[in-house]
Amino acid sequence: MRNKQRYYLFTAIGIVLMLAGFFLLRGYSDAQGLMQVLPFVCIGAGCGAFGWGSGELISKRVLRSDPELALQIEIEQNDERRILISERAHARAFNVMNYTFAALILCFVLMGVDTAAILLLIAVYLFVEFYAVYQMVKLEKEL
Repeated sequence: MRNKQRYYLFTAIGIVLMLAGFFLLRGYSDAQGLMQVLPFVCIGAGCGAFGWGSGELISKRVLRSDPELALQIEIEQNDERRILISERAHARAFNVMNYTFAALILCFVLMGVDTAAILLLIAVYLFVEFYAVYQMVKLEKEL
């Protein structure tokens, strides 16, 4: 029951954010700086929250009326083969991301992009790499 309330909450928050975004978009036509971008952020976040919340509510309602389908979906989600395939796909995508992200940083440096932006990209890149090392050490200890 608690999850159901969370889905209703996200749906309501999504509607409120979308309405606020449209209100800000119409109300501040000559906006500068943050107010120029804020309406679009509100609309995007609102659409995401509304879509996720209402999608979960609809899927729960459909699965409640068809318990056989719910059982089949649960079996498919917990299938070890499917989980292994998903984890391998994520690992390969992470490997590709490492090289493309490094190439993007190098391109930005060669293009002369602002130093602050490059340092932020490098900080995020290093955070991801250190997190990967941390997870590797953690998994080594578990296994």
